[in-house]
Formats: sequence, C-alpha cells, structure tokens
Amino acid sequence: MATLEAAKTWSTSVPDRERLIRAAFEAKEYAYCKYSNFRVGAALLSADGTIIKGANVENASYGGTICAERTAIVKAVSEGIKAFVALAVVTDVPSPISPCGICRQVLREFCALNMPVLLVPANYDALAAEGRPGGGVLVSSIEELLPHSFGPEHLELARRS
Repeated sequence: MATLEAAKTWSTSVPDRERLIRAAFEAKEYAYCKYSNFRVGAALLSADGTIIKGANVENASYGGTICAERTAIVKAVSEGIKAFVALAVVTDVPSPISPCGICRQVLREFCALNMPVLLVPANYDALAAEGRPGGGVLVSSIEELLPHSFGPEHLELARRS
C-alpha cells in the first residue's frame, strides 16, 4: 500500500477523489452503531460517475450487522449498478482503517483487482490544510487488500473428475 496511487492501481481525478471522500464522510453521519460506537462511511464511484453511499448498520444480533462497504455495494447492485472505479472508506479514527475480511471478499466479487480503495483518516481536512500530501489518505487496491483472492472467474475453471 502507498500514500500515493501506485502505477498498477487505476487513478482517479482529483475532483472525483474529493467528491468520493466527501460522500464517505456524509455517509458516516448516518451510521447506526449503538453497540460498537464505531462509525464507518463508504462511498463507491460507479463507472458512470454516480456515487453510492453506505454506512454501517449494526444489529442486537451481532451477526445481522452490515458494514458500510457492503451497504454501498448492496445498494448499488440492487439498483442495477455493477461497474465501479473507486471506493472511499472513513471512520472516526485519525488513521486510515481498512475494510474487514468479508467486505474485502464482497468487493472482490464486483470490483476490479486494480480498483483504488481510498482509506481516509478522520482528520483528513486538517491534514490537507497542513499540506500533508493527499490529506493522509492511504491508497490501496482490491488486490493489495485481498491478495491471492478467490473470485467469480475461478468458478469457471476446469475441474478434475
């Protein structure tokens, strides 16, 4: 992972990147996290420029909880959107936080391996105002977050009988 986008990861324009980060912060405001008190906001940028926001939604039956990243994916797919070019994730923690394992696998289902994932610190605005490059955003990719992953294309591989 690198603080600046790696050559093997798609790049996003500065305006799209900023729109995506702002949308993730907006999504975080709607987090329902009365058990963990850990708010997460995610924003997906679709291939047509649409931004789909998601927040974590917890449940008293903890297994019923859904993360912000999966909320955004489910919202998008249920509306027919299945092509994405970037994702931003933000929490209230002043360091970049990565999606959990199940979110990484769900993202792998619908996103290209080299799609950028922007892991945004909660103090992004302050870091940007101080002149920190990229506002402290850690840019990763699906492939970096889930190396040696299993995806839909593997179901098409020939099998031994």
